[in-house]
Amino acid sequence: MIQIVWEFRVDPNKQREFEKHYGPEGTWVELFCKDSAFGGTRLLRNHEDEGRYLTIDCWQSLEAYEAFRVQYAREYQEIDQRMEHLTASETPVGVFEVL
Repeated sequence: MIQIVWEFRVDPNKQREFEKHYGPEGTWVELFCKDSAFGGTRLLRNHEDEGRYLTIDCWQSLEAYEAFRVQYAREYQEIDQRMEHLTASETPVGVFEVL
């Protein structure tokens, strides 16, 4: 099992909308749930820096995630473009193996 971690910077005026779309029942999860290898998303907000968020997406394997990205490339890109206005920055932190 792997966890894919992203860091986001979000304008204070857009935090609620960001949380709605990036949270465990949001727009991204709706897309990810189309694949049985997806295991859920956690959304974390930094306590000391409220504009800083992390998402942690759980997948059965990196290969499963990569296959999902190929199969749903169009939908992924469409959502990414629609949500772009919500973030000041988006940085991949890494892919972590669950031990």
